[in-house]
Amino acid sequence: MSQPRYTLKSAEKFRWFMANPWTGKPFTVRTLADVVNVSPGLIQKLANGSQDNADVLVAHALVRAFGCSILNLFAPPVTPNCVTSTTNDDQKKE
Repeated sequence: MSQPRYTLKSAEKFRWFMANPWTGKPFTVRTLADVVNVSPGLIQKLANGSQDNADVLVAHALVRAFGCSILNLFAPPVTPNCVTSTTNDDQKKE
């Protein structure tokens, strides 16, 4: 079974957060990769828009490094398993 992935909302926002993290000290591709413990290639792909998703744990590590909410930068996966419905519930007949 594959791991869920979060979709990056915007490469432009990603680059903005790299330049303006909560610490006030901008990240380079290498420094962010070191902090998040991923390859610099992944950071570069997210920053230039050639990759539009990340593993859930990586996405959370990135927003922790940036100091923002996950929903500022990523959209969580949408799965039918998360939807609940009561329309098909068995109703007791009286």
